[in-house]
Amino acid sequence: MTFRTLDDASVSGKRVLLRLDLNVPMENGRIADTTRIDRALPTLGELIRKGAKTIVLSHFGRPKGGPDTENSLKGLAGSLSASLGIAVHFAADCIGPVAAEAVGKMQNGDVLLLENTRFHKGEEKNDPAFVAELARNGDLYVNDAFSAAHRAHASTEGLAHVLPAYAGRSMQAELEALGKALGNPRRPVAAIVGGAKVSTKLDLLANLSKKVDFLIIGGGMANTFLAAQGKSVGKSLCERDLLDTARDVVEAARAVKCQIVLPVDGVAAREFRAHAPSRIVSVDDIGDDEMILDLGPKSVVEIEKLLGVVKTLVWNGPFGAFEMQPFDAGTNAVASVAASLTAAGKLVTVAGGGDTVSALNQAGAADRFTYISTAGGAFLEWLEGKVLPGVEALRVK
Repeated sequence: MTFRTLDDASVSGKRVLLRLDLNVPMENGRIADTTRIDRALPTLGELIRKGAKTIVLSHFGRPKGGPDTENSLKGLAGSLSASLGIAVHFAADCIGPVAAEAVGKMQNGDVLLLENTRFHKGEEKNDPAFVAELARNGDLYVNDAFSAAHRAHASTEGLAHVLPAYAGRSMQAELEALGKALGNPRRPVAAIVGGAKVSTKLDLLANLSKKVDFLIIGGGMANTFLAAQGKSVGKSLCERDLLDTARDVVEAARAVKCQIVLPVDGVAAREFRAHAPSRIVSVDDIGDDEMILDLGPKSVVEIEKLLGVVKTLVWNGPFGAFEMQPFDAGTNAVASVAASLTAAGKLVTVAGGGDTVSALNQAGAADRFTYISTAGGAFLEWLEGKVLPGVEALRVK
């Protein structure tokens, strides 16, 4: 790897500024999804075992104008304590005398959670003075927050320039998985890009078409591409102002020998609701009063055949209205095949994006994929070929 990891760091007795993403979803004051905490545990556990003084930095929410109770990290100290099996201390600021005093009391193996970095304007501005204040409490810096790596903030990027900087285990796993997916993949490579709108994924399509052998387009996006071919898509979600753009994407892909794969049939209904009466129909025979809400069985078979040929699959976006039966069937079927091929060692599968993760979990396939990214915006920007400041700052120059 071109990034320093914890394998390269001597942490015993050192003050380690550990950037995590603890911006977890909350419902009625309780954590609704612990995934981000769970993924931080390997790095936290290793630092504890090696006798580091671990000082956790994170943002939470979008505070306006300074500290507020709603966006305080204080309540997460107990959750971290329960997950780690040790007391996690809390300081009511991330810089200044309050933070310095709490850090000064730490013993080897202790964990201290500092208050929300976004309570200071210098965080999002990546203000050098704020970076310096944060750095005073650390001897080295570990970034384990890939999901915040697309932001050039003080605690995600600035610290890496003023302290010895390393990737934590979750960050390392993400970078290794992404390298396998598109950096130096086993070929042939396929990408599934689904979701509602072409307009939100133009950069993604442009970058992937230059890197993969097959670009499988599904969801509402596929309707725009079908309409660009002159097909009637009825009442289906379709961005008709982007038909020329869709044709340009196809031509650009053809020029670099990337094959665009579109549905050949679909499940159509007149109403957008669960269990609405539906029929399987060729994409050449969609009624004016119908909308395509899922892949049809012939499309599923074609994609399954393709997955049997390729060696690497990147997945972002579902094929249909997966939240509603029976329009989840196409996504579920393809996910199941991809998971089985992965488990058999025949396919490397890397997936990410909120709806994608939900769809794969719903299909019971997520735990058999090679890697599932929960990074959201950072994962999408990486797929788009953009430089992620928090990652780039860790690169060995």
